[in-house]
Amino acid sequence: MQNLEELFKKYYLEYTSYVVKDRAIPYIEDGFKPVQRRIIQTLIDSDNGSMYKVSDITGRTMRYHPHGDSSIYEALVNLVNAGYFIEGNGNFGNMLTGTEAAAARYIECRLYSFAKEVLYSPDITEYVPSYDGKYKEPVVFPSKLPAVLLQGVMGIAPGMTCKIFPHNPLEVIECMKTAIDGGDFQIFPDLPTGGLIDVSCYDDGKGEISIRSKVDVDEKNRKLVVREIPYGVTTESLIADIDSATKKGKLHAVSINDYTTKTANIEIEIAKGDWSLDKELESLFAHTKAEMKVKDLSPMLIVNKHPVIMGISEIIRFHAAYLQDVLRRELEFDHGKLIDKMQMRTLERIFIEERIYKRIETLRTQEEIDAQVREGLMAFKDEFVRELVDEDIENLLKLPIRRISLFDIEKNRKDVEELNKTIKENEDKQRHIKRYAKSVLDRLAKLIPKSINTARKSEIASFSVISVKDLAEENLQLKYDRSSGYIGYALKTGDDLFMVGESSKILIVLKDGTYHVTQAQDKYFAGKNVAFVLPADKDLLRKTIFTILFRSKSTKVMMIKRCCITQFIMNRMYSLVPDGDFEAKFICKDEEGRLTIEFKTGRIKTEQVWLSDFLVKGVSSQGVQLTRREVEKIGYRKMNAEDKPPATAEPDLFSNG
Repeated sequence: MQNLEELFKKYYLEYTSYVVKDRAIPYIEDGFKPVQRRIIQTLIDSDNGSMYKVSDITGRTMRYHPHGDSSIYEALVNLVNAGYFIEGNGNFGNMLTGTEAAAARYIECRLYSFAKEVLYSPDITEYVPSYDGKYKEPVVFPSKLPAVLLQGVMGIAPGMTCKIFPHNPLEVIECMKTAIDGGDFQIFPDLPTGGLIDVSCYDDGKGEISIRSKVDVDEKNRKLVVREIPYGVTTESLIADIDSATKKGKLHAVSINDYTTKTANIEIEIAKGDWSLDKELESLFAHTKAEMKVKDLSPMLIVNKHPVIMGISEIIRFHAAYLQDVLRRELEFDHGKLIDKMQMRTLERIFIEERIYKRIETLRTQEEIDAQVREGLMAFKDEFVRELVDEDIENLLKLPIRRISLFDIEKNRKDVEELNKTIKENEDKQRHIKRYAKSVLDRLAKLIPKSINTARKSEIASFSVISVKDLAEENLQLKYDRSSGYIGYALKTGDDLFMVGESSKILIVLKDGTYHVTQAQDKYFAGKNVAFVLPADKDLLRKTIFTILFRSKSTKVMMIKRCCITQFIMNRMYSLVPDGDFEAKFICKDEEGRLTIEFKTGRIKTEQVWLSDFLVKGVSSQGVQLTRREVEKIGYRKMNAEDKPPATAEPDLFSNG
């Protein structure tokens, strides 16, 4: 059994690691999940300016990606709809209406040039063998922009999640330029579907965000017109919500018409009568997805092969530094190529002008030829750009006779001058890498595909999310009928408790110490041993102190516990009495009171204690011992704090009094 447990642990850890690193969580360097990176690489391999069937690209991607074609197809469609790197032709669906994309055989795609500018730099990209060893695929692309912030991402892995909203590309670029200079900046999401966003709890991408539809109020025609919707919501699902709210009487719509095309346009006609359009608008926000709060944002990325949660500003600062590193490596590689080219032009001139090629015409062996060329060139070593290597000699010996005979010294000098100029420019960029990085960002800003609307779409505003509770009118009298055990607002008999609404939550505490929270109903069976019924308002419950006395059935030891109920799950049964052989003997909800305990045996028959003598602890605490003697009777009287007598001072044995 031990071996089996270890085997399960090993396999689960391997599976978890695989899902996190190879499927669900994007890498910080290029912001892609592996399937997205493999799609981009496939399109780079195929890029000739032509459109390709999505089914074709899906099949080719399977050379790198060992999963089914459906995951590749879905990822490719999402990349096209994001609009930055892949251009689509055909029906790729509609994120506003929820319309799905056409089958892969009917739609086409190709890379935007922007994708190559941002991602493609093969000379400094690390490649590894594909899963079957037949091909090479990039570990990550050396991206010049944080694609994870441009496109946004959603990913779920065992025990973790990645949730990042899209951001405005021009704002991302400006923040990167500020980060390069070491300045401070703030950046907030810019959602493709627009709407109003409240970012007061955004916490640099690790908190929450409230999103509200933009709705025009047409008083003349008694209409609410939804112009922009929350990100992730479709007009189809929103209309279904509106229809459901209307059937429940929460909204008073007589017609709902969807005129959505490239922008949302849902017209809701409100019934004539006393219904205020402002109230109907509040009901729309409260009872549908026209307004929503997105919690638990999680900017988790793979950093150095490990999942790490980073703030959005941290991601931008990382990419500001990473961009400089990428550009420096590109410049260094280009510099080496330029030096090689300059060396070759210099050696060509010496080789031809000094007629070194004539010295090898009668030589027989390769060793003799190489030695003669090297000897002839070394006489002019002061003109070399770098040290002479065997590859230089090999390249000279490959020069065709025609090129030697038509050698133009003036053209050679112009080439050398141009190369010198380019080398100096390269070295200047390396010396002033920050300035160069900002100029690259400015150039990329101009290359953003026209499919991307670079104007800000989401309007930052301050508002409170309207909940059903905010609109609920508590005008129903809740009653408890002890004889039948029913609680409800439709009961004709019973004790009046408090006013509730249809969506109100109530806390029911039984005399045995068990409790649960449920929604107020017209008639609900709770039993005949109910101790308390309270509104399940967490602010109220934080101020309500429950005191419970419980006894061990075996040892007869009496325990006491004081606590507040602050957390619960609807309709789940809990207990104030700890697990074990305990039974509840007394329960109250007063801040102060006096307990009179009568014992079965002993010289002292009674003892009085005050509730405030015991600390208020968590609901899961085990309580403290009240007495070890067997209790015959418990008396209780509610008191005020000022009724409690002052504590008697301990006698001081060393006082002179």
